[in-house]
Amino acid sequence: MSLSHRVPDLGALELLLAVARHGSLGRAAREVGITQPAASGRIRSMERQLGVALVDRSPRGSRLTAAGALVTDWARRVVEAAEAFDAGAQALRDRRDSRLRVAASMTIAEYLLPGWLIALRAERPDTAVSLRAGNSAAVAALLLAGDADLGYVEGLAVPEGLDGVVVARDRLVVVAAPSHRWARRRAPVTPAELAGTPLVLREHGSGTRQVLDSALAAHGGLAAPLMELASTTAVKAAAVSGAGPAVLSELAVTEELASRRLAEVPVEGADLRRALRAVWPTGPRPTGPARDLLSLSRAR
Repeated sequence: MSLSHRVPDLGALELLLAVARHGSLGRAAREVGITQPAASGRIRSMERQLGVALVDRSPRGSRLTAAGALVTDWARRVVEAAEAFDAGAQALRDRRDSRLRVAASMTIAEYLLPGWLIALRAERPDTAVSLRAGNSAAVAALLLAGDADLGYVEGLAVPEGLDGVVVARDRLVVVAAPSHRWARRRAPVTPAELAGTPLVLREHGSGTRQVLDSALAAHGGLAAPLMELASTTAVKAAAVSGAGPAVLSELAVTEELASRRLAEVPVEGADLRRALRAVWPTGPRPTGPARDLLSLSRAR
């Protein structure tokens, strides 16, 4: 059942209550923050809407009519109910804003999110943030199960059931220990060579693996991995130890390349670029702390 068009809005009812308290349209107008002519116009509009006179105006002030006194009693209950509604809604917002559950794929969790969360802390010092790191498939599962408010993934596209937006760009690089023969070669590695060589790789479901699988699909696909590891740190450690070449985010190997513990191996003919995305369940964009973190990650 819809409300009648004759039901005044809350602002008009609050003005009527102020008139009843002060016995003066001018003082009532000041209380609600409008001019006296605007208040007078609003009262007249409400009287036309209801079809009854509400206020008698005289040089001595403004007095409620009998109908106005009755409408004021009803208005008081409506406004009190609206205040209770507003307080309840604020309590829900406060509870939502008191925590933020973030899920992120490994590279983003290790190399980008710490800076974003520090910036969020400056804006929302009272929000408790929890972070769960995993591969892109695990992030999508957490969001779809309602166990995370915002996620970050590294795959080729937005996972099914989620909406998303690109927040950064990244590039995969092939790296090897300086002692490996690929670190000393002059010519770039071809996609066919890369596909046919056992590599130290992330597991299926990771964004890194998805991009690499796609880039090499036309070249026979990846050979059986030399090692298949579930974290970027483990893949790096294996590559540094000389186990074999690895494919990792450029973000993840900056320090190792600078210290020459790893060497970048040039690759020609394979597109290893990728987008990094913020994701959330299909529907409205995130609100509260999740919205703020999304804005911060896009700004950076």
